[in-house]
Amino acid sequence: MTTDVDLPTAVSQQFPSAAPRPSLDCPAFNVPAGDVLAVLQYLRDTQAYDFLMDLTAIDWSAEQSPRFTVVWHLYSSTKHTYVRLAASCASDAEPAMPTTSGLWAGADWHERETYDMFGIKFTGHPDLRRILMWDAYPYFPLRKEFPLAGLPTEMSDADINAEIGVGVIPAPMAGGPFVATPGEPMSDAEPRAKDEAWNEKREKPE
Repeated sequence: MTTDVDLPTAVSQQFPSAAPRPSLDCPAFNVPAGDVLAVLQYLRDTQAYDFLMDLTAIDWSAEQSPRFTVVWHLYSSTKHTYVRLAASCASDAEPAMPTTSGLWAGADWHERETYDMFGIKFTGHPDLRRILMWDAYPYFPLRKEFPLAGLPTEMSDADINAEIGVGVIPAPMAGGPFVATPGEPMSDAEPRAKDEAWNEKREKPE
């Protein structure tokens, strides 16, 4: 394990393509997608960041390119410190990133969730399928274009349709648009519907 230099210096010396990423809480780096596996393995094997805490993504919006950035948070169980790594997907239309399940077995479910919510595919993943939504679900709920109130969705299972007599699931948060009141304590500032006079059982008034 390398201990004679600080982490930003060690990473920049080993990977000139890695750039410091603005961060208020821990060392953070932006790296090209092609260097992700090498940098993560270096952090694990030589810098003692042995625990993958989290893997998620950012959708910067359809108006920006690169649109999607994948983010890894690592923790060192011996140094008790964190590091953040971020890499942007090369394609906005078909975002993809190499799987890290070969470095951490726990990346399996993190990557499935990120795929499910953002539509980012992890190449080389042993079993990449949705983990929260059903396989035929047509949307990616954490993309910017997905509304906070949700979208009505056709049921994909004919047996369930026949049993419940419903072919479409209403939007799960009908009643929007939703707003948060500025200046309130965070515990009281959750988004609320402007118009709560309607729901799935009462049509929205004109």
